[in-house]
Amino acid sequence: MADTETRDKKRAKARQPRRAAGKPGGKPTLRTIAEMTGLAITTISRALNNAPELSEETRVRVQKIAAEVGYVPDRTALRLKTGRTHVVSLILDPHDEILGFGQSMVSGLTEALRGTPYHLVITPMFTGGAPIDPIRYILRNKAADGVIFSRTQPDDDRVKLLMEENFPFVSHGRTAFPSAHPYVDYDNYAFAHHAVMRLKAKGCRKVTIILPPDRFSFGHHLRDGFMAAIKETGLAYEMLERASLDNSADEIRLATMRRIAEPDAPDGFICTGDAAGLSIMAGITDAGFEIGKDVQMVVKQTSGIFSQVRPKVDAIFEDTALAGKQMGELLLRRINGEPAEQLQILHEPKIWF
Repeated sequence: MADTETRDKKRAKARQPRRAAGKPGGKPTLRTIAEMTGLAITTISRALNNAPELSEETRVRVQKIAAEVGYVPDRTALRLKTGRTHVVSLILDPHDEILGFGQSMVSGLTEALRGTPYHLVITPMFTGGAPIDPIRYILRNKAADGVIFSRTQPDDDRVKLLMEENFPFVSHGRTAFPSAHPYVDYDNYAFAHHAVMRLKAKGCRKVTIILPPDRFSFGHHLRDGFMAAIKETGLAYEMLERASLDNSADEIRLATMRRIAEPDAPDGFICTGDAAGLSIMAGITDAGFEIGKDVQMVVKQTSGIFSQVRPKVDAIFEDTALAGKQMGELLLRRINGEPAEQLQILHEPKIWF
């Protein structure tokens, strides 16, 4: 394998100057890569499309050479020939961009698409718009070969429509539909359960959790995990009802500050996102209480920011960059016809305490 890679590199290096000198402005083609590897043009095409019937060695080798020689597919020709756009669309909710959630997911998706004919297009979901609107736009205009979106609901209209249209997609989150669909999700039930147990171990007598709006699937999972742990521990509890995960940072801070100053306030807070965690910390501090002494916290983080926050708080990690990469990989497999039930991943929480 090492000898093959060395030979391919030498060929790539040798061919680039000749091609540039002999054909100014020319660019590498599938035939270029075929001549360098000794493989058929159809094999090169399938390798660049991550065709599962090819060996991983062949796919990696072809994609590496394509990157080295600067091969870029002619998307217009590809669309005319295959009927595909070679576009993957990521629909971003405005809330998803808080503290780099969207950025880390895009980073992972870009890694998954590297060396393939596909490129990523961000499709925004505007505030106040219906979540299904971007899906309808993509379907109506044939704007992509597959779509990725997050913040699913148990009876998600987007999932229902895409399954009816047999259009490739991967969701970041699960639904309650009996039919299998591709997803990558984080085990929010396990997160909430771990968090309650941690607060119990730290001596808390009453715990609370900030949840997303009830329409989201992950909110149900968080609530179920939280209540299961409450039942096991016998701790007193309440939900932080004056604010949800979708409230502004200042609204969450003020709700926390007011509640913690009242009688019988919680002494343990479970924060289900980075921004909410920072806002709750600010509210506790502004109310004159000390984190780690008067009040304990467990935070779910996606950004890594809490490793730099003082005083330190317990953190449980959700790897959204990995989720993005896996969603990209699953979507390519779905586009190539793999069954949905084989394209489902659930991440276990990574505990940082």
